[in-house]
Amino acid sequence: MRACFCAYDLTRPGVGMFDQTTTAEDHRQVAVDFLAASDVEFEAGDMLQGAEKLWGAAAHVVMSIAIEEGWAHRSHRSLKNAATQLSINREDPLIEYGFSVAEKFHQHFYHDSMEDWERDVDRPLVHQFVHRVLRS
Repeated sequence: MRACFCAYDLTRPGVGMFDQTTTAEDHRQVAVDFLAASDVEFEAGDMLQGAEKLWGAAAHVVMSIAIEEGWAHRSHRSLKNAATQLSINREDPLIEYGFSVAEKFHQHFYHDSMEDWERDVDRPLVHQFVHRVLRS
């Protein structure tokens, strides 16, 4: 069993399951940690774990905004809706696009569906998405 490469302790009581007491700042930190962890996984050759951690970074950064705005954030659909609303509020279509790219990595984790070139092209787009949302 591999250890999580995250600096943030996901196993501490009350955070491991990301309950309703998890703060927006907690989610932002997890997003940053998952970005770094995804790079480690990809470089180690574990494409599926890299993909899931990349998706996790995107999901957690959206959760952080949703918590701050009082939006739903407990399902995939609610995260997509939050990303869309954020994109509208900021008049920034790249936010919605970045979330959609991140969703491809989530699907890839389950279905091993991305070609090598897709991962290479899309990974930086998810990094840019996470950093774009964090700048808010």
